[in-house]
Order: sequence, then structure tokens, then C-alpha cells
Amino acid sequence: MQSRIDGAKVAPGGYKAMLGLETYLHESGVELGLLHLIKLRASQINGCAYCIDMHWKDLRAIGEDEQRLYGLDAWREAPYYTERERAALAWTEAVTRITDGHVPDKVYEDVRQHFSEKELADLTLAVAAINAWNRLAIASRSVPGTYQPAAKIHEVKKGA
Repeated sequence: MQSRIDGAKVAPGGYKAMLGLETYLHESGVELGLLHLIKLRASQINGCAYCIDMHWKDLRAIGEDEQRLYGLDAWREAPYYTERERAALAWTEAVTRITDGHVPDKVYEDVRQHFSEKELADLTLAVAAINAWNRLAIASRSVPGTYQPAAKIHEVKKGA
């Protein structure tokens, strides 16, 4: 596969805006591991190989267990996700698959038990952002495999 276009090079203002949203999300208070987990799940749904590679590596770099990563696409049947993570994953799937009938009230009611209003707004922004990144990577045919995580930078930002 060969990349079609380097959007960051030809439209740097747009990519700078997207990266600004990422900076906000990393400083929002939503756990870094959860952010990457929902990004990985949305990328699986969307079939974005580049982003799957990226978020898998990011999660491993911050110490995520491989078993949880391998089982992510069957998270409903796997016992190793917290109730908060399950609510976030259900929200991620509903927002990502918006054409399946919008976001059901039941999913909203469940996620509200685990997230404050601000956290839910931030979670929704994270889902919207990864869906946009997936579409950019898929359309430009970003080649997976070369991404290297910058976990130390994110850990410093989170105070670790």
C-alpha cells in the first residue's frame, strides 16, 4: 500500500486544529488508558489499520495488558473490563455507529452512571476525534506499522 496524500504537509492548519483537540483531550482528566482504549475500539469498527496499529502500541507503551487488547472486539463477553470501561466502550460504539439508529437512551443512561457531564462531553469529543482521524487515515491510505509511541511525553503531561 502506498500513501495517497500527506494531509499534515498540504493542510497544516487543519491538522494543527485536530492536534489541538488531542492536546485538550490528554489534559481533560479522562484516563489516558481509557482514551486509547476507546480510540482502538473505534478504529477496529472503522477498519483503520493505521490507527489500530497506533493505539495498540500506545496502550502497550503505557503498560496495558495484551489480553485486554486481544479481547477488545469482544469486550461484552470478556470479564477483564471495568464497568466504567464497559460504559465508555458502549458509548464509543453507539457514537461511531451513529447511522444504526442514533445513540440509544439506554446507552446514555448507562454511561451517565459512570461519567460526569464534563467527562461525557470529553469522551464524546474523543470518539468524534478518532472517527475523524480514522477517516483521514483511511482516505489518505496512511501506511500502518511505522508509528512509534511517545508514551513518556504523555506520562509527563499526566503527572506520572
